[in-house]
Amino acid sequence: MNAVSDIEVLARSRLRSLRTTLGYSLDELAERTNLSPSTISRVETGKRTLSLDVLVPLAQALQVSLDVLFEVPSDEDVVIRPVAHSDGARTTWPLSRPDGRTVAIKMRLEPSEARPAQRVHPGHDWLLVLEGRLRLWLGERRIDVEAGEAAEFATMVPHAFTALGGPVELIMVFDREGQRAHVHQ
Repeated sequence: MNAVSDIEVLARSRLRSLRTTLGYSLDELAERTNLSPSTISRVETGKRTLSLDVLVPLAQALQVSLDVLFEVPSDEDVVIRPVAHSDGARTTWPLSRPDGRTVAIKMRLEPSEARPAQRVHPGHDWLLVLEGRLRLWLGERRIDVEAGEAAEFATMVPHAFTALGGPVELIMVFDREGQRAHVHQ
């Protein structure tokens, strides 16, 4: 096989895997894309040429970008070597690639006496406290999260974080909007 056909095989395999992982039958995906079930089957099995008029609706229905379908895997993309970024009482380490849909970071907060400014943005945040105690401010609510506990919340609620009684380390996962709000404050 040549490099082009290898990439095509990879894209076809990814399309089929995404469809089955999301639980779509050929008929269900056909309804979401306005393509026929047989067209989708022929694309997946290599009996139809890959073309933008078919790939774009399939990628949209499967909620992936076209580059994800054609990205060639490499061992270099496996290991992430986080570099710390400090801003006052906050240190963050990026744990995900800069081009992904979601962002994962490790964060260390030092205690502060000041009440934090709460922010809002679209989406949801998820966090896991690794060490220490975290105070999660959600509007007027104050929720203490202990080491080993996780929290998830809608980010259209005004929110902020503080460390309680000592430094706190946590892992956070959020979408791109959350990255702008939390990492670049």
